[in-house]
This record gives sequence, structure tokens and C-alpha cells, in this order.
Amino acid sequence: MAIETLALAEDAARKSLADVAYESIRDRLLMLDIKPGDLLNDDALSKSLGVGRTPVREALKRLELDRLVVTYPRRGTFATRVDVTDLSFISEIRAQLEPLAASRAARVASPAVRANLRDILAEVEAFDVSAASVVETLQLDSRVHHSIYAAAANPHLEDILIRYDNLATRIWCMVVDRLPDLSVHVHEHLNLLRAVIDGDEDSAADLARVHVSGFERAVREALFSA
Repeated sequence: MAIETLALAEDAARKSLADVAYESIRDRLLMLDIKPGDLLNDDALSKSLGVGRTPVREALKRLELDRLVVTYPRRGTFATRVDVTDLSFISEIRAQLEPLAASRAARVASPAVRANLRDILAEVEAFDVSAASVVETLQLDSRVHHSIYAAAANPHLEDILIRYDNLATRIWCMVVDRLPDLSVHVHEHLNLLRAVIDGDEDSAADLARVHVSGFERAVREALFSA
């Protein structure tokens, strides 16, 4: 029994390290700190993260499922390319699923979840876009979206949306320095969060749809102006 308990504890610790490695590498990929096409060396990553190679390898397997890395036999694992032509495909999916998640969250969110969304709403209200870094702005954007996905209480829907939100974030990072006013994008979250908190399913869905289409339009305009 003691040996079994120790094995379970070691397994939990290993999974925790794998989660840490996954989140750290994922963020570097999303913010393009790891450039598209870069080779990911698991030994170098384990040293920089202060974890073993096994958690890093597990993280890379998860990231491949997320389409953020790709592994080639005998060549290694590489950060996937960011193809802006995928924008329309990603937006088409998000335009259908983001409103679904928002309306479902408005309908099923528990009082505790709505309280958490109020905290995030207050954070967005207090957020100073002009003083924030790009990374901080993108992190806030992800926090808002991911909190709504979680509030929808459908883990399958949440997994899909997180994957496509991550892909959209990488495209955003390519043009963020050419976007004229990030405050508009950030402040669109306010009414969306209020609609979810208030249980207004129709408004939540409409606002989520407008937010996604606005994102696609802004990115296209930035690309066209380049």
C-alpha cells in the first residue's frame, strides 16, 4: 500500500510538472517568443524550465494535439507555421462556437462562476491598455475568453474553443503592432461579460459573434495595410 501511495504521489507530481511545462511552452508559442518554424529541443527546454525531459516530452505531445507544434520522424519537433490564410477558417469556426459558449454560459453558470466573472469584469474595467504591454493585453483577452468557455460547463466545447483561440492569438501577435486601438477590442469584453453574468443568452451570443467578426476584420485591415 505504501509503495502504491508513493507511486500515485510521484505520478501526480510528474503530471503537475507536465502541466507547468505545457503552459510555459504554450505561452512562448502563442506570443511568438518561439518563432514559427523554430526547432524545439526538449533538452534545452527542460533546462530552461527547470524540469525533467519527461514532462517536456509530455507537454510537446499535448501541444501537437493543439496544432502548435509538429513532429517529424528523425527531424524533431518544430513550432507550426502561422498561416494567415487560416484566419477565415478559424473565424468561421469561432463565429459558430463562441456565441454558443457565451449563451450557454449565460444560461448555466453557477452563482460562484458568475462571481468569478464579476471579478474578471472589474479587472477589464480597471485595465489600462495604454500602459500595458502587448503580452499583458493578450493575457487578459485570453483570460476573458477562457473564463466564458469554462462557464459554459461543456468540457468538449471548452477544449475546442481554447484550441482555436490559441491559433487566433498567434495570428493576432503577427499584426498586433499594426492595430490602431487595442482598447476597443479589450472594452468589447465588458458588455459580453455583463450579458453572461446577467443571464442574457441572446445578447451574450450576439456580442460574442460581433467580437469574433471584429477581430477578423481588424486583422485583415492590418494585413492589408502592411
